[in-house]
Amino acid sequence: MRVFVYDTTLRDGTQGEHVSFSVADKLAIAHKLDEIGIDYIEGGWPGSNPRDEEFFERAKTHLRLSRARLVAFGSTRHAANAVEDDDNVRKLVESATPAVAIFGKSWSLHTERALRVSERQNLDMIHSTVAYLKSLGREVIYDAEHFFDGYQTDRDFALRTLEAAQSAGADSLVLCDTNGGTLTARLGEIVEDVRKRFDGVIGIHTHNDSELAVANAIAAVELGATHVQGTVNGYGERCGNCNLVSTICNLELKLGHTVIGRENVARLTALANYIADTANLRLANGSAFVGKSAFAHKGGIHVSAVLRDAETYEHVRPEAVGNERRVLVSDLSGRSNIAFKLQEKGWDDKLTAEARKEVLERIKQLEFEGYELEAADGSFELLVRQALSDRRELFKLDSMQMSLRKRGREHTQCEVRMRVETPGGTNSAQVAASGPFDAMAGALRQCLASEYPEVADIRLVDYKVRVLDPGKGTAAKVRVLINWADHTTNWTTVGVSDDVLEASWNALCDSVRLELRRAQQPEPVAEEESA
Repeated sequence: MRVFVYDTTLRDGTQGEHVSFSVADKLAIAHKLDEIGIDYIEGGWPGSNPRDEEFFERAKTHLRLSRARLVAFGSTRHAANAVEDDDNVRKLVESATPAVAIFGKSWSLHTERALRVSERQNLDMIHSTVAYLKSLGREVIYDAEHFFDGYQTDRDFALRTLEAAQSAGADSLVLCDTNGGTLTARLGEIVEDVRKRFDGVIGIHTHNDSELAVANAIAAVELGATHVQGTVNGYGERCGNCNLVSTICNLELKLGHTVIGRENVARLTALANYIADTANLRLANGSAFVGKSAFAHKGGIHVSAVLRDAETYEHVRPEAVGNERRVLVSDLSGRSNIAFKLQEKGWDDKLTAEARKEVLERIKQLEFEGYELEAADGSFELLVRQALSDRRELFKLDSMQMSLRKRGREHTQCEVRMRVETPGGTNSAQVAASGPFDAMAGALRQCLASEYPEVADIRLVDYKVRVLDPGKGTAAKVRVLINWADHTTNWTTVGVSDDVLEASWNALCDSVRLELRRAQQPEPVAEEESA
């Protein structure tokens, strides 16, 4: 069955906490949604704020969509206004979009207490607004706001609002679970009743307040709805809207419906990350289908099975949604985890069975001490490279002195004096910086620069500290995760200690050692092979 997708990320999605898009952002996102095959893109409510008004003005000249239809959103006319004179309706007309979406009240609670109009007035508002917009040649999508709550309060009242919209020519009747409180079984019964009574396109718009938005949307499609509304990543007010990413994947890959096409489903991970980045939000690792952890395996038994047949612990192929399989390394790891990671890096034939066992035991010991190697790919790589090398010391700290100075409200100044031994001799440096870590990193670079010039390429990307046992107060252990990058890649190293500077120093040293090992040993070679 063909299912049409209506994206409201640019309107309903922006009502979510911390979600905000500039006009330029909205134009760029609209292009991305069009490219991936979305049928309808709701750009905003042109009568509600200056940003949306500017978006629709700029869309007239700057937005060329190849497939999607741009939609302007608004409400039915005000009870006191003739439809031709209603300011909200006029803004919809001026937006010049090929389709418009208007919402009307389906719940007697709202007509009586919020709008304070009679049922007859409410039906007239719906009918006249739809009919007027249809007379201007627009496709009209009617959103029956609070439909499921209204149906359960007064079924006949709710159904009459749909009749008013359809008799006026509405192209789609969209049933909205606006409060997100309808359970799936009950929603299905209501959709089934509506489908029996109304021909044409029935749509579904769900919210996630009961953690059922995707399930409810899918249930509606299975009962005959052919128009699904939602947002990318489930952004939206309160607990969010129906997540279109998960919905599309389930409809297309699991149920065999035609939505955006399999080739475009394989681009959904990239789309989800693009929109999260544009919103300046992190895409949750546990996001279904497209999250970083969606196909991540940690338990040794799971990994062993996945290496034999991925279907044992994966419900779809990660490539089908543009994601990738990951194997995490931790104290729960078995030999299969190590084998997978080595194969992933092209080193599967480099380590002997004894060396693999040694690496595994070392990982489990480090995790017991508080290290987190599943998040520190650089530290894992260093363990492997050390197992493959002659293990000679590339550098060793001889001494380090640190002093802090602060006067009044001035920023703290830190000075580090350091002596480091290398195979070529002992070097010293003195560096001042605004913080202890920057001063340590700067001094170490200076001490190593003459013998290892490649350390100049390493730069800090991110630095995180987590207290492991907060109940111990200042005696608690801390875990420091530091993300680094050079000209070609980035990696994370980890340090653990009851002293945050010691933990930071350990992570710093591991990062530098890894970069030096990479420079000396671009393709790891086992000792017995290099002899």
